[in-house]
Formats: sequence, structure tokens, C-alpha cells
Amino acid sequence: MPSLNAAGRRLDYRRIDARSPDWPPLVFLHEGLGSIEQWRDFPDRVAETTGCGAVVYSRYGYGRSDPLEEGRGVDYLHREALDSLPEVLAALDIREPILIGHSDGASIALIHAGAGRWPVRGLILEAPHVFVEDITIAGIVEAEAAYRKTDLAQRLGRYHTDVDRTFRGWCEAWLNPEFRGWNIEDCLPGIRCPVLLIQGMEDEYATMAQLDAIERQVSAPVQRLELANCGHTPHRDQPDAVLAAMTRFIEECSG
Repeated sequence: MPSLNAAGRRLDYRRIDARSPDWPPLVFLHEGLGSIEQWRDFPDRVAETTGCGAVVYSRYGYGRSDPLEEGRGVDYLHREALDSLPEVLAALDIREPILIGHSDGASIALIHAGAGRWPVRGLILEAPHVFVEDITIAGIVEAEAAYRKTDLAQRLGRYHTDVDRTFRGWCEAWLNPEFRGWNIEDCLPGIRCPVLLIQGMEDEYATMAQLDAIERQVSAPVQRLELANCGHTPHRDQPDAVLAAMTRFIEECSG
């Protein structure tokens, strides 16, 4: 798999060629325990349906990219959004993308677009976080227990070079008492591109209050897709509904 250097780290990436080169490129930003492989074939389905080119990459500490060498600070999502992502886009000559972010990746997309320093055509946000809720902490505590007591470490280990560092980096950052005050609502007014929000009604890490905060504060049109019988990963739990909504949104952004 090809790799690039961003913010001093080697990152693996995968590129899907465009069939409609005039349409905006798509950049997929994975969740807090995600990687290229964990998107499975969903980026390919979106690219095939829309004709857009796409890039999927594993951030520092994930997948087969450079393993984490230190703990993650409270500002780690800002560092990904403001330091690493711009270098990824520059290295791959990607301009004015539609960012498709899931969970942590959605927060990174919001911070990046809200900074107003790089052109973004649109945001597609699955299960975004803009502040920490009690349900978020409870869900991470449950995940930590599952990591110790079940085969979760073995299952995640199929995707990450150093699964312990990957899991601990994510878990310990969010459970750090200082992280309880993490809030990125100040970036929302700077977002001036269209936004599609996607949330499962049974999300174990967040409530619709996240979507309400985003819709209320961004300076752009917002669409919402709220899905029943759906948890924290809509593109896995309700793939057809998510693909259809994303396709319509991408077509509108490309018009």
C-alpha cells in the first residue's frame, strides 16, 4: 500500500480513481479506532455511485501507518485537523474536497473546515462529536472493559500494527479528566460549506444534541439523516440508506 509523510509521520493511504474528474474528490476520515481496512468496501461504493475520486488513509497511530509513540493530548484532534490533514491533502494534490468523517474523523473535518484556511466543498459527518456527553464517557468505559475481558483486542489487532497503543491512545485521551471540557463549538460558525449530518438513534456514544449544536451554529445549509435501528457506525448498520443520502448530497455539492 502506498504511503506519504504528513506532520512528520508515515501514513498509509489508498486512492480510488475518479470517473467524473470534474466532481470534487472525497476524503474519508475514520473513527477513533478505525483504519483504511475498517471502512471495508464503503468508499468504493460511494466512489462508484458518484464517479468521484476518493482517498482513504490511516492516521498516525492507526492501521499500518506509523505506530503511536506517545500518549495523545487533549488537543490531538486539532493536531490532526490543522497539521496533518492539510499536509495529506497537499501531498496528494487534493483541492476543495468533500470530507467524509466518522466519529473522531467527523470532529477532525469540522475543525479543519471551521478554521477557514483551506477550501472545503462539503462535509458529510457520521456520528460527529463537538462536546463530551455522559453517554460518551460511559460508552468508552464499556469499550475499555470489553478490551480487557473479551476478544476485542484480538479483533482490532487484525487492523492495527500495535493494537495496544492504538486502543490506549484513544481510550486514555477521552477518559482523561481534562478531556471532559473538550468542546469545538467555537469552530462551527466558520463552516460555510454544506453539511450532511448522519446519526444512529441507538448510538452508544452520543445523542442528537451533537447534531442540534452543529445545525444551530454553522453558517451553511445543513441536512440531517437520523436512522432507527442504527448505532455508532451508520455506514455499516444502514449502508444503503447512508449511501443514498451521501450520493444525493455529493451530487448537490457538485452541481
